[in-house]
Amino acid sequence: QVQLVESGGGLVQAGGSLRLSCAASARTLSSYVMGWFRQTPNNEREFVAWITWLGGNSDYAVAVKGRFSISRDNAKNTMYLQMNSLKPDDTAVYYCASRKSSGGRWTVASDYDSWGQGTQVTVSS
Repeated sequence: QVQLVESGGGLVQAGGSLRLSCAASARTLSSYVMGWFRQTPNNEREFVAWITWLGGNSDYAVAVKGRFSISRDNAKNTMYLQMNSLKPDDTAVYYCASRKSSGGRWTVASDYDSWGQGTQVTVSS
């Protein structure tokens, strides 16, 4: 089981930036894909971005493409989400997740094996 811990959330004005971090346990090397999801009250967990741990390939949800950037530092076992040009609609609890398998649906929350506890991002207008 991969242990994941998010940090970096907070309150920011619209147009501002935040960088989220996801620190993973040493067993992260068994993870093929890692992702960021977000969730607001009464809504399902929504895909934000994924990245392959070894190759660094990535993809984004349409809503964040061009504003958010996902990256990872293999040496530090840490994944990042740089969020720029933030909007009030980006307000949510952000979760990082990992999965062992390369198959399945990389944009679906239920296809991930391990999750962090989440970090709150609030964007004021």
